[in-house]
Amino acid sequence: MSPWYEVERDEIIEMAIRWDPYPFHVDEEAARASVFEGLAACAPHIFAISARLSHDLPGPLALIAGLGGDGFHLLAPVRAGTRVRLLRRFLATRTSRSRPDAGVVSIEDTLVMPDGEAVFRTSGAMLVARREA
Repeated sequence: MSPWYEVERDEIIEMAIRWDPYPFHVDEEAARASVFEGLAACAPHIFAISARLSHDLPGPLALIAGLGGDGFHLLAPVRAGTRVRLLRRFLATRTSRSRPDAGVVSIEDTLVMPDGEAVFRTSGAMLVARREA
């Protein structure tokens, strides 16, 4: 698992202004009147946090390239002051069919809050350099 990351109010607004400028992401009054009942981080922001925290996971993973994802699930609002960390689960590994010097690793990444509630989940595959046995 990654270290904890605390999401800041200004960061929520700045990211949303640029990438997903719905009122419930950029305006606190509009956000209070929305289904979120308060300012909530936008999906691109949550994905970016997950991607950044993946670099802080323990253990070497010799990433060559991401191969795509199979889902992007927003499970709970991420608000200013929310602390999250990334949990990675390895689902499967195999040798690459086109590159015998590489492997394909299937993963599931989940962002969780300190109480264990998941706020985001995605799964996908990565091409990684193989280690000699």
